[in-house]
Amino acid sequence: MMAENGIRLTEEEQKRRRNRSVALGLVLGALVVLFFWVTVAKIGANIFKRPM
Repeated sequence: MMAENGIRLTEEEQKRRRNRSVALGLVLGALVVLFFWVTVAKIGANIFKRPM
């Protein structure tokens, strides 16, 4: 069997790490949505008027 070598985190440290990960995920998701809407706003309705 393999011996467990690693860092053991306390329950509080695990909660902090999980909260930080959730916050980072939300910030990245918000940036994706922001970039999408900025792109849509810059292109505007003219995207449908281009020649095919």
